[in-house]
Amino acid sequence: MKNLRIVFMGTPQFASYILNKMCDSGANVVAVVTAPDKPAGRGRKVKSSDVKLIAESFNIPVLQPDNLKDPQFISQLKKYKADLQVVVAFRMLPEVVWSMPSKGTFNLHASLLPQYRGAAPINHALINGEKQTGVTTFFIDHKIDTGNIIKQETVAIEDDDNAGTLHNKLMEKGAFLVVETVKDIAADKVETLSQKSIEVKELKFAPKIFRDDCKIEWDSNVETVQNKIRGLSPYPGAWTLMYVPDEENSINFKIFSSSIVKRDDLAAGELSISQDGNLIVGCANGALKIIELQPAGKKRMLTNDFLKGYRVKSGTFFK
Repeated sequence: MKNLRIVFMGTPQFASYILNKMCDSGANVVAVVTAPDKPAGRGRKVKSSDVKLIAESFNIPVLQPDNLKDPQFISQLKKYKADLQVVVAFRMLPEVVWSMPSKGTFNLHASLLPQYRGAAPINHALINGEKQTGVTTFFIDHKIDTGNIIKQETVAIEDDDNAGTLHNKLMEKGAFLVVETVKDIAADKVETLSQKSIEVKELKFAPKIFRDDCKIEWDSNVETVQNKIRGLSPYPGAWTLMYVPDEENSINFKIFSSSIVKRDDLAAGELSISQDGNLIVGCANGALKIIELQPAGKKRMLTNDFLKGYRVKSGTFFK
């Protein structure tokens, strides 16, 4: 594996964890490609990507192109004479880039392909109430997330998982899978499987999630609402509006954690305080106890702490 010259491409924490594991395993990563530094946070201080920070800790050269088709970047990339490129949580590559190495370019995707192709596989698996997902390594070709599968590993989704906990499970499993994939490629032991040969009853997709997609529809069944909250927590966060009697303005809330309770006396979106002091919200066929939330302009907090400083009036509802 040390004789295989590898260029790694990625940006966020998910990718940086895997780069770190690759380097620890002895992989010969000769260069890293990541997003340009950019301002972040309230102070708008320029920040490097998580992948860049890991690369620098291993003294690996870093390329940060604005445009992946830029001739200057292509020329720089060729100089590293990579045998293999590994892509994790990065941009769509032009053919001139992914076709460059002699042993190809493979990507790690956080789902069991061909299911959940797209930008947000972790979120959508939870939103759809799946009990199982996984990670896949596959060779990149002309269409997004459609290349031949190299390896797959399954991961169980527990009832208390949200997008954050599932992200971490898949990150750890993905690191193992990438290292094993690199070893097999180095040893010329790769046998691939065409995604077209895999039969599925219904093909599910994982498109990018926008703000409007995160709005909670309280007239949905309680399991659907619960799964949406789990699938969007901690980021980007499911949101709703609170309407208070005799007040003109609504209040925006993000909901991060909830649980299903046995209540059938509330209309969809209707709020109630239970005898033990919990905030309960009605859905189409049941109710949810809200455990953690964030009012607009305030910090994320436990609902019990929120209720210490806020009295919910009769007739208040989420919509």
